[in-house]
Amino acid sequence: MKIIAPSILSADFSRLAEEIKSVEKAGARWIHIDVMDGHFVPNITMGPVIVKAVKSVTSLPLDVHLMIKNPDCYIKKFVDAGADLISVHVESCVHLHKVVQMIKDNKVKAGVALNPSTPLNSIKWVMSDLDFVVLMSVNPGFGGQTFIPNSIDKIKFLKKKIESNGLHLLIEIDGGVCSENIEQISNAGADVFVAGSAIFSSRDYNMTISSFQKKVGCNFD
Repeated sequence: MKIIAPSILSADFSRLAEEIKSVEKAGARWIHIDVMDGHFVPNITMGPVIVKAVKSVTSLPLDVHLMIKNPDCYIKKFVDAGADLISVHVESCVHLHKVVQMIKDNKVKAGVALNPSTPLNSIKWVMSDLDFVVLMSVNPGFGGQTFIPNSIDKIKFLKKKIESNGLHLLIEIDGGVCSENIEQISNAGADVFVAGSAIFSSRDYNMTISSFQKKVGCNFD
């Protein structure tokens, strides 16, 4: 299954509940929540309070992406707030395996995110413990950036690694996903497509998400 995951970083926060309900009705499968601390990335966004608020207005799984330092200190807070999937950055974890196990021990799906320049070899020894891998296709910190083209090769390489090792984990792409590149990203092997401005800046969420679904070869009607 291919999954469209709108990132609420690009939503209108003055009417956030309405925005979430609109993309859910339009066919979104996950809601992606970018958590930034102003240290690991140069921006500050939202925390557990927002996750809890989002949980109260949607039945969709909440995909919480922790772009923060010392994520192990906050795993339980985000689980309690309603996260269904949590990803942490390999670059921010001194003891990556320990943090992944902490997520799994809290009975939510565990993922690891990699910045564009971070090699795939950095997750070699935890891949068998993961439910998904997030490949950043922009440098994290702000929405609306342009997709980095060589991310396609990284997706293909990771897909081969997953298949050759007989693993069952999803590849999630985060950054610059839009109508012009989503088909190519899907063909490279991606399963989950995080899109923020491409959805929330469009005039018609139904039309945009439907177009995405068709381009990745799925129809969720």
